[in-house]
Amino acid sequence: MPRYDFRCGCSAEFTATYPMSAVPEVADCPRCGERARRRLTAPHLSRTGSAAFGLIDRAARSAHEPEVVSGSLPGRRRRPGTPVTSNPLHAKLPRT
Repeated sequence: MPRYDFRCGCSAEFTATYPMSAVPEVADCPRCGERARRRLTAPHLSRTGSAAFGLIDRAARSAHEPEVVSGSLPGRRRRPGTPVTSNPLHAKLPRT
């Protein structure tokens, strides 16, 4: 939802969010209660791509409902308990 800047007679500035279809020309100042006029400002646009927004949404969802993980970590393979080597010189090393 877009944000809009307002300034009232007591020089207080504040930002409010409204749907684009219902933006008022004046709003009540939260500081003094006077009518504040909407200022013309540069739009508050985000430079974040859709992949970043997806990551933010997944992080917000997992804060309340963590995903259940089953299995090992992605990208990791199981390794055998004892490493096997084919080098004949390693056969002469003591085993622990």
